[in-house]
Amino acid sequence: MLTEGNNSSCGSGSGVQHHTTSSSSSPAQSRLQRQKLEVYNEILRRLKDSGNEEAMQPGFHDQLWAHFNRLPTWYALDVNVERAADVLMHKRLLHLAHDPANRPSIEVRLVQVHPTSNGNSADTFESDDPGIESGQSSSKYSSRQSIHPPPAFGSSPNLEALALEANNSEDIEEEQSAHANVQYSRHMHEITISTDDKPKLLSQLTALLSEIGLNIQEAHAFSTTDGFSLDVFVVEGWPHEETEKLKAALERGVLKKIERQVKSSPQSVSSVDKPDQAKMKSELDYLTIPTDGTDVWEIDPKHLKYGTQIASGSYGELFKGVYCSQEVAIKVLKADHVNSELQREFAQEVYIMRKVRHKNVVQFIGACTKPPGLCIVTEFMSGGSVYDYLHKQKGFFKFPTLLKVAIDVSKGMNYLHQHNIIHRDLKAANLLMDENCTVKVADFGVARVKAQSGVMTAETGTYRWMAPEVIEHKPYDHKADVFSFGIVLWELLTGKLPYEYLTPLQAAIGVVQKGLRPTIPKNTHPKYVELLERSWQQDPTLRPDFSEIIEILQQLAKEVGDGEERHKDKYGGLLSVLRRGHH
Repeated sequence: MLTEGNNSSCGSGSGVQHHTTSSSSSPAQSRLQRQKLEVYNEILRRLKDSGNEEAMQPGFHDQLWAHFNRLPTWYALDVNVERAADVLMHKRLLHLAHDPANRPSIEVRLVQVHPTSNGNSADTFESDDPGIESGQSSSKYSSRQSIHPPPAFGSSPNLEALALEANNSEDIEEEQSAHANVQYSRHMHEITISTDDKPKLLSQLTALLSEIGLNIQEAHAFSTTDGFSLDVFVVEGWPHEETEKLKAALERGVLKKIERQVKSSPQSVSSVDKPDQAKMKSELDYLTIPTDGTDVWEIDPKHLKYGTQIASGSYGELFKGVYCSQEVAIKVLKADHVNSELQREFAQEVYIMRKVRHKNVVQFIGACTKPPGLCIVTEFMSGGSVYDYLHKQKGFFKFPTLLKVAIDVSKGMNYLHQHNIIHRDLKAANLLMDENCTVKVADFGVARVKAQSGVMTAETGTYRWMAPEVIEHKPYDHKADVFSFGIVLWELLTGKLPYEYLTPLQAAIGVVQKGLRPTIPKNTHPKYVELLERSWQQDPTLRPDFSEIIEILQQLAKEVGDGEERHKDKYGGLLSVLRRGHH
């Protein structure tokens, strides 16, 4: 475990305070913590050398270290150490956000993005020591003629690649001009927002930026250990000179969103206040789950026996249990977090699952719909999730087995689409295996019944698997699930996390702005490659339906199976000849 050392100064000439890591840390943790400490010390040194008044105040060392410690380690590794004042700005915004009257705290400024020549692509970028070299050499920005500062997180390859693209589009003659560095720089706005962290905050902020006409070129999202968020966006689409107007537009937009939420939903239940059961009951009645009198799914909580906890999140817990002598999984919404939004998702999940009956969709058994004990009961899937198998158990699928898994998922998804259900969050974590290794589609918390128009517009799902039209808040249909399935196919093939060296939001921006897709391994079966590439086409109309996908996968499985049989016959016959020769 990483621990903070004593708070005494180690007597460096710059007055920089040093902290240490405990010897019990793993090598990887120790390396990351050392890098964080180097960034902290470099930021502190630069602030003191510049004569920053705040840095001279008593106790500032500890305040700065506390700032780094409340944010994820990658904040320190990503931040541009040559912009030490930006760290103070982040610290100030987070402090302001503690007061509800100041939320969200927003800073907007014009930044200048310079091209780089390293050629790293977003999907292959990896650094063992990001941001540290700058303390050992002159600034990579200082040699350029900059009117405006670089972004706070200037090390990200997505943004640099964007500027490099602009650079490459210029004439060679201009490239050689004395002012080329200024000409090739891209002027954009950097928006930094801090508020209390809550579900779907990132989705709401990206939707707001889209609504006011901004194109997100880069983003970094951080959550603090004490429940606040720090989100940084680099955007295009606003006149350079109108920074204050952009800030005002953002503040107005956020206020409108808050007003809409207040009008459309009653006050959320906090962990301090006791839930007002009468109010919650009326809310749920408003979201009455339709019934035709034949599907009786309300479960008496007294008949549920809770066993071991399988998983826990911010808003719910998953238990293994027993219902009427049957092993079941029980998903429970935490009572102190139940608000109108979660109730809507809960009601939606029950509404969809109650009618679903397919061997490749997790079987719904029933639900308790009387607050505060809201829970959904499904069959227990003893094999766990495909995600855990691939990423936690480090398992892998041989190609014939992989095809069987893909066919299972395709059949489940085809059934859902035939019943006008869009899953909207298809990923390996939502694919569960039973004791017979049959794979079933699960988790309908954000699924929706397709509108009469056939298109949806609300952004949801997980960024690494999300279709570009969903990321961009454009109308979408069932083909968004096909895109996610394409990413799942790649995941099954490689056993890797999609875009593992990017944050989820960086990956999303790459998918939309650059057509970024995971790299397909060499020697992959050509027909599988073709299916991958068709599934994740940018244009949804070019993606196949699941009915066609099933046919493709079944034909491929037959070819692979026939090939294996021929292989066995060939070498089996050879072995029998060899055996006869020895007698």
